[in-house]
Amino acid sequence: MKRVKELIEKFINSKIAISILLALCLLIATASLQGCAGQESKPDVEPVPEKQTLTLVLDEYPKIDGSTATIPLSEAVAGKVLSMDVEEARQYIVHNTTHNAYVNLLDEKADVIFVTSPSEEELALAEEKNIKMEVIPIVNEGFVFFINEKNPVKSLTLQQVRDIYAGKITNWKEIGGQDKQIVAYQRPENSGSQTGMLDLVISKDEIMDPPLEQVIAEMGQIIDAVAVYSNEQDAIGYSYYYFATDMWKNEKVRLLAIDGIEPSQETIGNRTYPIMTAYYAVLRSDEPADSNARKLVEWILSEQGQKTVEEAGYVGLQMD
Repeated sequence: MKRVKELIEKFINSKIAISILLALCLLIATASLQGCAGQESKPDVEPVPEKQTLTLVLDEYPKIDGSTATIPLSEAVAGKVLSMDVEEARQYIVHNTTHNAYVNLLDEKADVIFVTSPSEEELALAEEKNIKMEVIPIVNEGFVFFINEKNPVKSLTLQQVRDIYAGKITNWKEIGGQDKQIVAYQRPENSGSQTGMLDLVISKDEIMDPPLEQVIAEMGQIIDAVAVYSNEQDAIGYSYYYFATDMWKNEKVRLLAIDGIEPSQETIGNRTYPIMTAYYAVLRSDEPADSNARKLVEWILSEQGQKTVEEAGYVGLQMD
């Protein structure tokens, strides 16, 4: 009997030990599950980078000038930075055309200008005043040629364009068109589009001297002049894509493809269009590093700034 009693007590003690062990395991498992559940309910979240912002009041806003084609850009930027709608901001935007804007920058009457690239004369003026300029691209742009919609020519090579403006090709039949004289309109020296023409297409030494009546003073007027159709002659002109398609669109003119590539938001954006350029923010190099003019240019190059100029119809730099 004594031996049986010892066996029973040993069995009971073993069951208690096992129960205690099982209870401890259960507690550990429960705690472990609760810990896991707690981690799942609060997952790690990657912080979203803040978009660069800039807010100024009117008294702090830099003195801006620029070309005709960048007026909408300037209005859109001012509206966003000054926390105004574009209509309200418009009253504070004055652009005096490309050459005058460069002169005002060099004379310290403007802090930053939105323009096309400087002409030889503007660079010489800066050198004369011993001023260095910083020319910073802020949006992509294409330099375009246009003809009357009734002209059957759809595309020219870049070399054919050069030959037209050098006076080597004088009739449309030489390049697949009708037997009509080519009237090759130009813009005045130091205008933004004439500077673009000489920088991007044909040199000053090669371009022919046009009759006075074929030099068109205003950007919009050259488009309107090409829109006029004549049975004896047909014209060609040039400008910047944004101006020709957004600011002074005329249904009676058609943009030419160059080397088989038509100018468009897509081809300018991916830089496959052959005659690429930009609109620039230009500052004097002595502009203080912490000035609002520099802060404004930095903001335009930011994600938020590029989105703003794209919403205004320009082709952003599409930076990675």
